[in-house]
Parts: sequence; structure tokens; C-alpha cells
Amino acid sequence: MTTKSNVQLPTVTAVIPCFNAGSRLAPVAHAAAEIAGRVIIVDDGSTDDCVAALADGPGVRCGWSANRGKGFAIIEGFRRALADDEATHVCVLDADGQHDPGELPKLYAAATETEADLLIGARRFDAAQTPLASRIGNRTTAWALRRLLGDAIHDTQSGYRLHTRRLAHAVVERVEPGRYETEMRILALALCEGFVVAEAPIATLYERGNPSSHFRRVTDSWRVCRALAHAAAEHRKRRRNS
Repeated sequence: MTTKSNVQLPTVTAVIPCFNAGSRLAPVAHAAAEIAGRVIIVDDGSTDDCVAALADGPGVRCGWSANRGKGFAIIEGFRRALADDEATHVCVLDADGQHDPGELPKLYAAATETEADLLIGARRFDAAQTPLASRIGNRTTAWALRRLLGDAIHDTQSGYRLHTRRLAHAVVERVEPGRYETEMRILALALCEGFVVAEAPIATLYERGNPSSHFRRVTDSWRVCRALAHAAAEHRKRRRNS
């Protein structure tokens, strides 16, 4: 489900990482194209022809034939976005419909008001709307983030994010791509390097059973926690040496 918006953001590029999103991709791509100045769809080795099904639909298409991980797709999208000198912000949103492109103007307004380099779309984790595993996972990483870096972020795992051009440059140059842990690496980079990080509320959209998620509960959770621990260790090391 997407909400209609009459606001256009010509200097915002929307990056949509995509892996086997099926029929969910097209509505997201079309809705994003109505708002953002440019849409980049990065196909992370889909086998269901979801990108090909867009035919002459909106967006620049790029990607590869084998699945490498969401982080690779995000950073490739950043590279493509930064090739456009007019792009001031890069928005990342999921291809499966869990993020409403119609909320992008609200996120952009919040980023402008707070002067945020990273504006995170924060979900509400109430039991009626959010799968139990997602609630537990996010609360765990939010707690660990506070303990290790001293920063309170409500939704550390949200994939709906708006980045300034200068943060996107830093990410491309310094963040190692991987799977879902890449988003934690980006968040840790922003917090540790003095970029402004803020949150704004977004709708919580889940299909029953969360069938569109490719997050592997054990393996990817371990990767996320390991990335956070590594970032915290590097941050402490830099502080000791400064």
C-alpha cells in the first residue's frame, strides 16, 4: 500500500535494492518515481524476473546475476546516485512494499529540519503489527548500540533511510559491503564520525508471516551484532589514540 503525494523531490535519488520481490516491486518503483528525481533499482541476483517484469517502467536498472547481499546492492546504488551531480540526498527503501514511498517527503522535511546526514524511518514495534522476531531483534540491537556507542536509536534495523550526499560518499569509500549488517555499519560510521543522525516515524507495514523477508534469523543477526561490536572496538581505539 502506498500513499499519494503531490510533493516532488528532484534532488533526491531513490535506491531500491531488490531480490526476488515478485509483484511487490512494481508499485514501489512507480510510487517512488512520482516523488524522487531519479530511481535506481539494483537487482541482487533475482531469479523470479521481478525486475524484467517492470518492462519499460521507471528507474535505472543495474545489478548482477548471483545473489551477493543487500549491502552490495545498497553501496552500488550509492555509487550510481553519486554519479549525478544534482543529487543531494540518497534514499534507500525496500522493494517488497514494507516502506511507503509516499512518506519520503515527510522524511525529507524531517532531515531538513534536523540537518540530519542520516534520517532513519522509525517503525512502531507494537505486538499487533510487528512479528515477534523483529521486535526482539531490534530491541536487542538498540540496547547494544546504547551500551557500546552510547547513542539511543529507536529503530536500528529500519531499511527506510535518507542519506546526504556527503554521508553517501563516506559510505562508498569506507564501508565494507555485505548482507544486512551493512546497514549497521553505515549507522555506526555515521554515529562514530560525527554525522548528524535523526529519526522520524513511519508506518509499520508487514504481511502476515513476513513472507517477503530474506533476513536469516540466526546468521544475519550474528552478522549485525558482529558489525556493531567491531565498530565499537574501532571507535574506542580511535578515541584512545586521539
